[in-house]
Amino acid sequence: MIEINKISKSFDNHKIIEDISATFDKGKTNLIIGQSGSGKTVLMKCLLGLHEVDKGDILYDGKEFNKDEISEVSDLRKQMGMVFQGSALFDSMSVLDNIIFPLRMFSNMSQSKMIERAREVIHRVDLKDVDNKFPSEISGGMKKRVAIARAIVLNPKYLFCDEPNSGLDPKTAIIIDKLIQEITVEYDITTIINTHDMNSVMEIGDKIIFLVEGKKIWEGNNEEILNTDDKLINDFVYSSELFKKVKLSQKK
Repeated sequence: MIEINKISKSFDNHKIIEDISATFDKGKTNLIIGQSGSGKTVLMKCLLGLHEVDKGDILYDGKEFNKDEISEVSDLRKQMGMVFQGSALFDSMSVLDNIIFPLRMFSNMSQSKMIERAREVIHRVDLKDVDNKFPSEISGGMKKRVAIARAIVLNPKYLFCDEPNSGLDPKTAIIIDKLIQEITVEYDITTIINTHDMNSVMEIGDKIIFLVEGKKIWEGNNEEILNTDDKLINDFVYSSELFKKVKLSQKK
């Protein structure tokens, strides 16, 4: 679980997020949604420790880490997995070496144990015969699976996903959503996902917070979001023709 209490962050006196409080639950897919420029990415970077908040508290499983204590920060980072928007795989490394990379950085495993662990997570994300392939030789959906495998190879407590469906076709996007949700439940991870994809919201939105201009406007789940009377979130949700049709069918 990650708890945030009235956190704010500004750059050059421009407030990006303001007084946001929320709880991101363990074993749940927690989504942060909002239009571009709403503060989603800055909020995630604060949770990752890449930005230090101007005020407020962030607690990881009830503990606020001392940012001046290098060992505490290092231990926390080892507990975090990250799936980047563009997968961020190393082009010059094979799939296997991409996944092994965090193990080389943060573990004391032998080479054989690292290979064994990497192959375990390759199997878990339903990939076959890809160990020696390079990122340029696999599809976009497969790259996302490799990125997920790399993110979970250290058995993290916290999994962060930044627009994990970016660049994917709708069918592949749903498969990736379901994979992330399955892993979240299976490994009992606190998963936080930045997205503006309403299909993701409806498929895996166990808990959702909605940001507008750096402020949390709404909080709920994927059932409640279709029934809220909040105008701002309705304008966001029903901006697509698909969800306008969903709304109209509910009224009949």
